[in-house]
Amino acid sequence: MEQSKPVLIMGGSGQAGANTATILRRWHPTLPLTIAGRDLDRAQRVADELGAATAVTIDLRRRDLGLPADHNYSAVVAALWDNRLNGLRYAQHHGLPYLSISSGLLDIAPEVVASGQRAGAAPILVASHCFAGILVLATLDSAREFDRIDTIRISAVLDETDTGGPAGIADMQRLAAAPSGGLVRRDGVFTWVTGPEAQVGVPSVDGTVLPGQILAFLDVPSLALATGAPNVLFEFAVGETASRRRGEPASTEVRIDLEGTDPTGAPLSTSCSLVHPAGQRPLTALGVALGVERLLGLRGEAVAPGIHTPEALLDPAYVVERMVEIGTTFVGARGGS
Repeated sequence: MEQSKPVLIMGGSGQAGANTATILRRWHPTLPLTIAGRDLDRAQRVADELGAATAVTIDLRRRDLGLPADHNYSAVVAALWDNRLNGLRYAQHHGLPYLSISSGLLDIAPEVVASGQRAGAAPILVASHCFAGILVLATLDSAREFDRIDTIRISAVLDETDTGGPAGIADMQRLAAAPSGGLVRRDGVFTWVTGPEAQVGVPSVDGTVLPGQILAFLDVPSLALATGAPNVLFEFAVGETASRRRGEPASTEVRIDLEGTDPTGAPLSTSCSLVHPAGQRPLTALGVALGVERLLGLRGEAVAPGIHTPEALLDPAYVVERMVEIGTTFVGARGGS
């Protein structure tokens, strides 16, 4: 499907937005892009590097985002926290697909309500998962060999030198300070954990255990409801990754542990670790780019109006293929239990 109108990337000059634009440009060389930010010079530099891109300034306090009335777009991407939901309202008003990545589990309530009130206005992709849903899809790919999954445990380590730009750091602080603590699913019940109960040791790929906590990531309900697993938790730590302990650049590490039964009814457990040597930015950008590609019908059919999540739109095997393509390494071990 050829697109003549540009994709508006709010926060497009930030790390997540600029990396997303770079991936989209590589996949779809003729796809027009508009890099939107508060600093026009910075946005213009990103646009110039991309080619076939323009730059604009936006004002998130305004319902029209401060954009001229004659500007037309094919989609709106919020690569930052759309805290007043004016980006969403703009997309709904113009009937454009919308994707957000920074709302967090608690913050999506207004987003879901706004989407539900005008369910037929536009397709809304809620992708405020860790790395924009990448880990959910990688986990679902690992789950293919199970007949029943009883437990999912995700353990992610973000290097302390790789917390992103100012917007990314603010998002992380906001999520970590959420008053309701972390969210898990236990025996089929979604449960909030706080205080010492939320403090955990998170294993790095070299066996080092880092202090971390259970956070309220959207990955938990996405995985629980997609697989039916009654026990799901997401552990997260910020510290020194294994690569940096070896004197190499900071990486991002994630361990995925699954327990359940195979098609014969025999107990089955798997453990898979994935590492990206360039840290979290490539994975987040990939997740956003995959969502944009799907929303626009650049791969598969265009998405119908309504609220969607990454696992409802994307094929796990295709996502893992793209993850490997950008340099993600998977190391898996299987064993019966």
